Amino acid sequence: MAAFGTVFMPEMALATFEGNRWSGADMVSADSIALHPGAHVLHYSSTCFEGLKAFRHADGSVHIFRMDANIKRMMQSSRLLSLPDVDPVQLGQMIIAVVKQFAHEVPEQPGSMYIRPTHIGTEAAIGKAAAATLSSMLYVLLSPVGDYFAGGAKPLRLLLEEEGMRCAPHMGMIKSGGNYASALGPIARARDAVNADQILFCPNGDVQETGAANFILIDGNEIITKGLDSTFLHGITRDSLLKLAADMGMTISEQDLSVAELLTRAAKPTTEAALSGTAAVLTPVGTLIHQGRDYPVGTGQAGPSTEKLRQALNDIQWGKSGDPHGWLTRI
Repeated sequence: MAAFGTVFMPEMALATFEGNRWSGADMVSADSIALHPGAHVLHYSSTCFEGLKAFRHADGSVHIFRMDANIKRMMQSSRLLSLPDVDPVQLGQMIIAVVKQFAHEVPEQPGSMYIRPTHIGTEAAIGKAAAATLSSMLYVLLSPVGDYFAGGAKPLRLLLEEEGMRCAPHMGMIKSGGNYASALGPIARARDAVNADQILFCPNGDVQETGAANFILIDGNEIITKGLDSTFLHGITRDSLLKLAADMGMTISEQDLSVAELLTRAAKPTTEAALSGTAAVLTPVGTLIHQGRDYPVGTGQAGPSTEKLRQALNDIQWGKSGDPHGWLTRI
């Protein structure tokens, strides 16, 4: 398959906010949009997005995973960025309509259809550095995808960064492009300097998240992940995995985790670590890099709990097991 997220369906669903109201949604060409060069988004980054997936089951039916949770988070991101309020009913209809139109293009397992709702400020007003946009555009792109990691889910190398932050603390739970852009430079430098796949941002020793995924530590029967606050993204995959882990009888500890405690726990032979996200699903972490030294996590390989949780999530998404939490929307 082509590189993740580089192939798109030819049409997308699009609606606009003008005159204090949303237009109806239309299916339009997905190869371009029209924006004034002074559009608010181009100068003041009034933009947020979501990422979710649709899956083809063995009987040929197509199901969207946790659409309601993604819509709720997009509403939150839009509100916190002072973008016009998103109509959740309309956005849900747009997602279902465009997936239904291209249902025949949803890949077989282990592929899926990646869904990217995007909300941008469109008002042409470069004097509004300190004011919200009065108009916006909401569209839903589709991209058929395979595995996010082209080489498969091999154990990753993470550099522990205690000086910098992924983004401003009050912006962490907003799914906005600027948060990802701010991490690109540090990630590139870490890749060149120590062959790291990602950076695990740990400002002042507080373990948070990587540039594009939540971090999970598994110590025996205990799953440890940072408690929800405004400093990092409230991942829907993270939430799903924690619920599945609880279903399996595992202990869920949402708590602060210091770098010192992380390294101590990682030294145990049975400890596992992983990154969770819509694209990455649950990808094992094999090595932590700290102050020029490599620290293996457990055996340095993918562990049984990580594989069990990933499989449990995939089995629900692909219809191989029941859906006890009601996460699937059949189109």
